[in-house]
Amino acid sequence: MKKVLDYVLSCVYLLYFGLVLCVFHVAQATAFNFFGRPAHKKTVDWMNACIAYGWYLTGSTIRFRPLTTLPTDRPIIFVANHQSMFDISPIIWFLRPHTPTFVSKIEIAHGIPGVSYNLRKSGAALIDRKDPKQAIVEIARLGKLIQQQNLSAVIFPEGTRSASGQMRPFVTGGVATLMKRAPAALVVPITIRGTGHFNPKGMFPLRSFSKMSWTVLAGIEPAGRTADEVVKLAQEAITEELKHII
Repeated sequence: MKKVLDYVLSCVYLLYFGLVLCVFHVAQATAFNFFGRPAHKKTVDWMNACIAYGWYLTGSTIRFRPLTTLPTDRPIIFVANHQSMFDISPIIWFLRPHTPTFVSKIEIAHGIPGVSYNLRKSGAALIDRKDPKQAIVEIARLGKLIQQQNLSAVIFPEGTRSASGQMRPFVTGGVATLMKRAPAALVVPITIRGTGHFNPKGMFPLRSFSKMSWTVLAGIEPAGRTADEVVKLAQEAITEELKHII
């Protein structure tokens, strides 16, 4: 019975999801071309709110837990574990005052209404994982952007999704490049739970009645630490938080 319900509620949500992407693709293009970046950002924020809160259509829940007060006078590098494509929308919505800008694989920059347009216009680092030199240049550009404009970057150091919830080792390179180009940035870990259970493989079916959460942990001051040390501390903090039952 649960499997049948998963299929039915997945159909409902995915129809809603497709409609949200198409409507907000038009809204983004209109906002960007006629009113500029601030208006475009607002449409992106609300698109991601609609995506995330739409999960209630599947009986699932989302929870955002900030365990620290984030600064507004310096850039931030958010470092998170990665379980699903659905990791992203609550980060954009709940952390919208910090304008989170993502390190993303370049393939997603085309072909997905709403999402691809935002990646191309937001300043995201669009990396070709087959071309390390191109990836470094893109991440460095994003680091410079957040340093100059006091924004935030989001990076998933596992490099790919781990739907099982068992984290892969964090790779230092991308974080190191961001830290080098944004020396004023605070590194802030985010623990993501439940999205891998909700979206274990592909897009269909989703698992209804999943519990998902995003926990923002205490920041890590990079001063006096190597990038390897910072990444290790971030991974340890995320791992420890995943042990807790909430």
